[in-house]
Amino acid sequence: MSRPAAPCAMAPVLALALLAPVSRPPAMAGPPRALAIVHATLVNPGVPRVPDAVVVFQGGRVTCAGARAACAIPAGAEVRDASGGYITPGLIDAHVHYSQTGWLDGRPDAGDLRARYPYDSVVAALRDRPERFDRAYLCSGVTSVFDVGGYPWTLSMARQHEATPAAPRMVAAGPLLSTIDFWLNLPFARQFVYMRTDSAVRAGVDALARMGASAIKVWYIQVPDTVQQTMRHRLTVAGEEARRVGLPLIVHATELARAKEALEAGARVLVHNVEDLPVDSEFIALARSKGAIVIPTLVVLTGYEDVLRGRSPASRYPLDCVDPVTRSHLETPVPDSIRPPASRFERLPATRARSAHNLAALVAAGIPIAMGTDAGNPGTAAGPSVYAEMEAMQAAGMSAAAVFASATLGGARAMGRERELGSLAPTKLADAVVFDADPSADIANARRVRLVIRGGALHTRAELLPRPQPLSASAGGSGR
Repeated sequence: MSRPAAPCAMAPVLALALLAPVSRPPAMAGPPRALAIVHATLVNPGVPRVPDAVVVFQGGRVTCAGARAACAIPAGAEVRDASGGYITPGLIDAHVHYSQTGWLDGRPDAGDLRARYPYDSVVAALRDRPERFDRAYLCSGVTSVFDVGGYPWTLSMARQHEATPAAPRMVAAGPLLSTIDFWLNLPFARQFVYMRTDSAVRAGVDALARMGASAIKVWYIQVPDTVQQTMRHRLTVAGEEARRVGLPLIVHATELARAKEALEAGARVLVHNVEDLPVDSEFIALARSKGAIVIPTLVVLTGYEDVLRGRSPASRYPLDCVDPVTRSHLETPVPDSIRPPASRFERLPATRARSAHNLAALVAAGIPIAMGTDAGNPGTAAGPSVYAEMEAMQAAGMSAAAVFASATLGGARAMGRERELGSLAPTKLADAVVFDADPSADIANARRVRLVIRGGALHTRAELLPRPQPLSASAGGSGR
């Protein structure tokens, strides 16, 4: 009997293209009436504070931000007194996954609970019920996110979010190109496209560009030495194709050697820090010469440890903004049957210390940093996990002002939207937060959210807390 022909390497890519989202974003009802925030201290990254400031939002944009004498308040504007507060640009989480839940139901590779939480149902709920994560982000002061990998529907979701003041703005990369044929897909949709051949890489980049991806993401996982050079070549092909279609290349690479190869291939953003070795002068020179941005994601592994050891992450960040289902999962110990042995976590302290050391080295060298949490992975909930990440960055040696800049203008640059986001200045988008204390003086003050402005629409934090009625128990999600 003749051997069956190998499956066409193009088939997953063609399936990806056929599953491209086709829904249109809903028409925006029109921007809210003009809004003026008065008597707060204006805090923008990298510039002196402005006490007793006025910030005016009109037509979905900032029209004035500065001293009271410099900003006229339009007739008929809503005026909100924010005395004692600090008004800043909205926070940006530059590494999230709406295709993941923040718990194990969305990551059966980490702890298989599919018998109780069927993965296809979990993904369907993620696709259909993003508002529970939307509210958690806004409640936490996050007005924009960069979804750096997931199912094709995240691309249409990003367009819908742009037109929805009740959700954070979103830039999305869509499905990931991967050096391994990872199994966590669905029969009818893929979030991983294996870089099986050069032609598969080229077709994948073309399909993602046609689908409206804002970046090309490569999940550059270490592979055996026998195929490493092949995958390095395909990463280079991905970089060449990304440049051809005019999209930035972003890369997951946590080993020093792989991160250098990513930079050589043209990576504009590294979505993780180097974790295996100290960064060296060659890496720093490459990052500087390429103008690359690094997103350190210091605490995501601690989230896995929390969940798999059966402890709540509430000791690291508050859960009051988290939706009831996710919060219940995070506060309930996982079954003993899926808990790994304690030896699995023995290397984590050294890994965390190395990552913190590398962040300090990058900051000292002037490499641009953006704050990102990898939210959606187990133990890293959408929204308030930014507090744990930012506080870990400060503990690693970054000043509070530098961390604040990484979570505002740094995130905007990682998303490619620094002309519209990341600071409060005329013509920029009307996204802001009023805090009760200055986050640029101590980043722990970012926990003290008073008001959130998204697209000029004003929300109190109390209004953004989860609604009292419980969500369906099937409302799960996934992670990368």
